[in-house]
Amino acid sequence: MNLKIGLLGGGSWGTTVASLTAQNAPTKMWARSQKTVDDINKNHRNEKYLPGADLTKTLQATTSIKEAIQDADVIIMGVPAQSFRQVLEDAKTHIRPWVPIVSLAKGLERGTKMRMTEIIETIKPGHPAGVLTGPNLSREIIAGQAAASVIAMVDDTIANELQKVFRTGFFRVYTNDDVVGCELGGALKNIIAIAAGMGDGAGAGDNTRSAVITRGLAELTRLGVAMGGRPETFAGLAGMGDLVATCISPLSRNRSVGFKLGQGQKLDDIINEMSMVAEGVKSCSVVMELAREYNVEMPISEEVYKVVHDGNSVRDAFRGLIRRPMGSEAEPG
Repeated sequence: MNLKIGLLGGGSWGTTVASLTAQNAPTKMWARSQKTVDDINKNHRNEKYLPGADLTKTLQATTSIKEAIQDADVIIMGVPAQSFRQVLEDAKTHIRPWVPIVSLAKGLERGTKMRMTEIIETIKPGHPAGVLTGPNLSREIIAGQAAASVIAMVDDTIANELQKVFRTGFFRVYTNDDVVGCELGGALKNIIAIAAGMGDGAGAGDNTRSAVITRGLAELTRLGVAMGGRPETFAGLAGMGDLVATCISPLSRNRSVGFKLGQGQKLDDIINEMSMVAEGVKSCSVVMELAREYNVEMPISEEVYKVVHDGNSVRDAFRGLIRRPMGSEAEPG
């Protein structure tokens, strides 16, 4: 492939995606840490975020944003949602005209309530903006286990070309033109994953987890459709697929946060122990603002918000859900 890929971000998912694209096209990634860059270039490893995993040997890394992207035909943003705007601002003068910019982040920006593609369109108007999303646990994918994802772009022609950039033998990539729905599915499911983890940590059973996932899918679909996503998107990889993986896997950061909360640990202690970002903690306040704005009831997300921001206990959260009135399954509750 003649395309050159520039990826910004040296965390677990960014590194995994860079290792995938390096199998198809020359790829250079940017990381803040010189130690991480040296590890990738010399050892083909990123021991900090992907211990024991072998990376594609042709992958190159640098601490210079300019060096990573100045010749790139595709820019991939592999940084957390709350850092996204600043990194793109730092990068924007080095991005060639009309180059597609693809987000890997699954979050919403606090303050503006913007999706990452909206930030791209604000900072770099005229550049095709898209998102790669789905049930993608980096440790499994870097180990070569089969997985599937979605590249969402408004322009089908560009999406079809980007499909070739990301797909490998065990990593299947589908296209979707519902950018809003795909992006919201990835952001909203993180809050439900915290709730599922809270139940697991508190000793709840499989029935409880199933109920949280199912009712959680219903509420994230309600908000996603109200904001312009298509219902069928939330039944696919970017919705249900991502939600299930994030709610059941011990590799999920958001579920892990919930699990430790369910065990009685304090949120600040949990966050301080983590080397990676759990986007649901950052985004749940934004989600509740959007729920109020669009007049959508999201009872599970509301109880997670109260635990994360109001100091409620996990027991308070489940008591609040149980006490809600019951009606039709099609209704909130």
